[in-house]
Amino acid sequence: MKPAMATASKEYLSKNITVLEGLDPVRKRPGMYIGGVGMPGLHHLVWEILDNSIDEAMNGHASEIQVQLHKDGQTVTVSDNGRGIPIDKHSKTKKSALETVLTVLHAGGKFDGNNYKTSGGLHGVGASVVNALSKKLVAVVRRGGSQFRMEFSKGLAKSKLQKLKGAVRGSGTSITFTPDPTIFPKTDFDDAIIRSRLEIASYLHRGIKFTFSNDKTKTKEVFLHERGIVDYLEKVIKQRKTAAIHELPFSFSMDGEARLELVMQWTESTDEHVRSYVNGITTGNGGTHENGFRSGLSKAVRNYFDMHNLTPRGVKISLEDIREGLVAIVSVFLSEPQFQGQTKDRLNNLEMTGIVESAVRPALEQWMNDNRSTADGIAARIIASARARAASRAASAAVSRKASGKKTMLPGKLSDCLNSGRADSELFIVEGDSAGGSAKQGRDRNFQAILPLRGKVLNTESATFKKIIENKEIQDIIAATGMGIAKNANVANLRYDRIILLADADSDGHHITTLLLTFFYRHMPQLIYEGKLYVAMPPLYRIDIGKQTFWAADEKDRQRILAEHQDGRSTPEITRFKGLGEMMPKVLWSTTLDPKTRRLLKVEVDDHLETDRVVSDLMGRDASARFKFIMERAEEADDIDV
Repeated sequence: MKPAMATASKEYLSKNITVLEGLDPVRKRPGMYIGGVGMPGLHHLVWEILDNSIDEAMNGHASEIQVQLHKDGQTVTVSDNGRGIPIDKHSKTKKSALETVLTVLHAGGKFDGNNYKTSGGLHGVGASVVNALSKKLVAVVRRGGSQFRMEFSKGLAKSKLQKLKGAVRGSGTSITFTPDPTIFPKTDFDDAIIRSRLEIASYLHRGIKFTFSNDKTKTKEVFLHERGIVDYLEKVIKQRKTAAIHELPFSFSMDGEARLELVMQWTESTDEHVRSYVNGITTGNGGTHENGFRSGLSKAVRNYFDMHNLTPRGVKISLEDIREGLVAIVSVFLSEPQFQGQTKDRLNNLEMTGIVESAVRPALEQWMNDNRSTADGIAARIIASARARAASRAASAAVSRKASGKKTMLPGKLSDCLNSGRADSELFIVEGDSAGGSAKQGRDRNFQAILPLRGKVLNTESATFKKIIENKEIQDIIAATGMGIAKNANVANLRYDRIILLADADSDGHHITTLLLTFFYRHMPQLIYEGKLYVAMPPLYRIDIGKQTFWAADEKDRQRILAEHQDGRSTPEITRFKGLGEMMPKVLWSTTLDPKTRRLLKVEVDDHLETDRVVSDLMGRDASARFKFIMERAEEADDIDV
């Protein structure tokens, strides 16, 4: 019998049209309003309420903002000493203004431009969205010497507006909410994320006092920065573990049609790092204000080079050279920001490109001319970057030409498969000639290629690019994959469907795998982004119990197998492999090469900043970072494999 299939009704009438009223659209499609129901979406609830309090402070109505994470870890209170949400009856909804703001989409005080000159929330949906997605929300308002309270659940009022007994001083709003577990898979807030957001806000809104208290850990922190983003720049440079190449940063502010605050400094780093904000909201995907900043920056620097005839013969200065090593904070405040979506991660106001560019270019140009010694040092760094980039391009092109994928140019050690380029073809990069021999005999030569490497691979994080491309093992990898390296890399030219790193299951093997991962992450990252790079998981132990054979990946796996399968009658026979070369080809096939029985780990990058930091710390030239890492985690090492 065939399974029943769901079929769409042929009838399509007005009764089939669903009308979502009130806050139902938010609960039905939360992703449209907060970007998703994962951890970013969960914390977006806090940001919506926090931004409302910041709006009060930005417009001169509040000086203190408090965020409290309650003991359950799932309830947050955001309070401010602003004017307090109005509680009088709204003429259109016939409800109190407080209830209107919290239960009606697109209701707020930021539309007419009279109450808020600048604000992060403009659509009037933030507070109501949080209410809709909370199993409980309590609003407390202080106005006119009295205190008022109202309770909600899933967007609906559960009590009338109550005037509490007793007089109170001052004014302000306090919102306490607990996310709805039927909407969010996890409702536990991360205190580190909230703390970081408040700290950044204290830099962007200098002079405003932010307090974060965690009832669970019984901690309380106050963030207050009078120098604003200048302090923030110092912190970011320190976090990135680099050093500025000039003492004083370029700092600039402007009031007018839009308020702009900018601070930047060139560092010894090899990449550009810009953090941008609009009305205190992070614009992770940049936007027109960032475009204006970069355009003004490049024009100012080029004008300085031209004015003082600094460009050497034969050197072409690119935008990448100008921005290499630059760390900048760009913060703008404007009355009518146009964001890309409710999550507000990109600014779309077209006029901001011209406004920011026309402000930054003359100011930076003047600063460079007034500080010639500093500016000449920056120019020297840019020229050095241009020379290095040109050398890198030439070297990369040479290697790419050699690795164009022609059969005659493939490495002699490569045992290619018969059908490279087909959808399931694989290249195993194997540690050592002995292991390579076993892998060659055990593989399916129709779709599996083997490239053995000799000895430890070069640590590419600590080597110059010239040294990297001159390394024989690296050359073999580049040639075998066929996709080129660095800026000339093109995953479309990859000769195999996937690349698999295969090393011994011991500490030496793990080290070799780490060295290879470092190379691919730094110089062929497209492999990772396209999901083409994998790590094989060969067994370290063979365990025979009676007539059964088990394979253990590591010591913990071995202990688990013994605990689960030891019957007390048979004495386990345990064999520890010294290396892949010890395995018979058939065993290597069944445990590690056979797609039906093997285990592979797909290499992915979830957090690029954190990955960059870890690779730099553990594989870079600075040994102090590795020493700190080892000392902090020494107690975690139960057994050292030597």
